Amino acid sequence: MALEWVILGYAAAAEAVMVILLTLPGTYPLRKRLISVTRNLLKPFLSVIPFCLFLLLDIYWKYETRPRCKSAESCTPTELMRHQKSIVKSQRNALLIASALMFYWLLYSVTRLVTRVELLNQRVEKLKNQE
Repeated sequence: MALEWVILGYAAAAEAVMVILLTLPGTYPLRKRLISVTRNLLKPFLSVIPFCLFLLLDIYWKYETRPRCKSAESCTPTELMRHQKSIVKSQRNALLIASALMFYWLLYSVTRLVTRVELLNQRVEKLKNQE
């Protein structure tokens, strides 16, 4: 199961890097190429959404089937430690899921806005040339 989390982490990191590069000022020469690359990658990155839902269901299933310790005396210290580590890992993984979904939404929104700004700039240039 660790491979899925590594893949999701890399996808979230790639989305974050693309958002940062699209929003940095002064990257105009690279911006057009970066926009085209990002627009081409948005559809493959859309697979992150069902993947995140699957991993969220996995976290829920682990939460529902975890061993329950009614009191400190009913569990050994090893079982209690394993249970606490499992909870921490689940919380970390839930944060990773949330960040991957948030970065995809940000990447989609920023790409759409930058594309719209480029289109409007082209129209302004066209109107300036007509005058």
